[in-house]
Amino acid sequence: MLVRREWMLLAVLLTAPMATATANVITDWDERVVAVVQPGTVFPPPTALRTTAMLHLAMFDAVNSIEHRYKPYGVPLVAAPDTSQEAAAASAAGAVLMKLVPNAAAQIQAMEASYLAKLPDGAAKSAGIKLGQEAAARILAMRANDGSSAPDAYRPRAKPGVYIPTAITIGWSFAQVRPFALASPSQFRPKPPPSLTSALWARDYNEIKVLGEKNSTKRTPRQTEDARFWISVNPGMSHQIERQIVIAKKLDIADSAHLMALLSVAEADAGIALFEAKYHYEFWRPITAIRNGDIDGNPATERDASWQPIDVTPMHPEYPCAHCVINSAVAEVIRTEFGTDEIPEVALTSPTAPGVTHRFTSLRAYTDEIAMARICAGFHYRNSTVVGTEMGRQIGDYVAKTIMQPAQAAMMH
Repeated sequence: MLVRREWMLLAVLLTAPMATATANVITDWDERVVAVVQPGTVFPPPTALRTTAMLHLAMFDAVNSIEHRYKPYGVPLVAAPDTSQEAAAASAAGAVLMKLVPNAAAQIQAMEASYLAKLPDGAAKSAGIKLGQEAAARILAMRANDGSSAPDAYRPRAKPGVYIPTAITIGWSFAQVRPFALASPSQFRPKPPPSLTSALWARDYNEIKVLGEKNSTKRTPRQTEDARFWISVNPGMSHQIERQIVIAKKLDIADSAHLMALLSVAEADAGIALFEAKYHYEFWRPITAIRNGDIDGNPATERDASWQPIDVTPMHPEYPCAHCVINSAVAEVIRTEFGTDEIPEVALTSPTAPGVTHRFTSLRAYTDEIAMARICAGFHYRNSTVVGTEMGRQIGDYVAKTIMQPAQAAMMH
């Protein structure tokens, strides 16, 4: 019944009219793909990142083939200069989504048809539809054997006959996926987490033990709000910022497609890299560590047998902070593309903090809030947020400077 209700909600989202406040076909379809892949339907967060990246790459390669403003991501496509960019992008987006979300294919097809019906008929539109389908087919073919279909074979650490919690972990198989831009999942793997006998470990342990406890009296009301706001793992959180920047900067379709493709690739590769690091180190979460504080070999960490975080701990290892890696990668792409930390004011809402709006004019303030929120939620140690933020920055910088470069710059090299 729950799944049925979720798909009913998805159908409403897919068939609703396109929001008039959006800037162009790229942000229109970004809003729709986020609705399709949001956790709570049938998509775990890692799969959502891959799907979103593929959709944006298909739209980019389709639109870019008309103007050739940037170096293509995939194989160059041939298109007449008067080909409809809107038709190409919509057709590419629809084709990718129908393939990757077959259970919603009918709704997606109806959404695409509705969008295309608003465009003038003629040769430009027909050429755009054909171009979008070709771009989608090539991106789908490029990612057909990327490792994303591998089964989850994570082996829990267990003793014969002894019970351990049985929930399935998240992201183990995603660590094996071939990245979109990085040379390998481990390219930016951070150094190991701190030794359990170190002063750094004791500092982080005791900080989160106080600030991250479910009913902490040391956490301020705003820190509690931030913690709950950033519990969400919905990809729509970062995409709100991305779309609003596209709109505020008044980017045209080609530049919108380029920026959104870079951002989506950075998010996907950040997800692949962070899960590779998490399962490489398998560092324990605060709820495990604090309930076992008497066995870590550190006299400065006192056990609390009943400690709980503010909400349910995500089902994957602690190190590094996933929110920090992904959102820092997003911030770094934006910072690299526009050359500044300052951004037009953006407003974010969160499904895990109804009625609350957070506003940002600085990328640093955005990533700082997320890092502190994960400490206050009781999910991540401070060192993990610092390491995760830096790891994301490196990934974002690499993506922005490596793929889909301006055509003139590519020719110079």
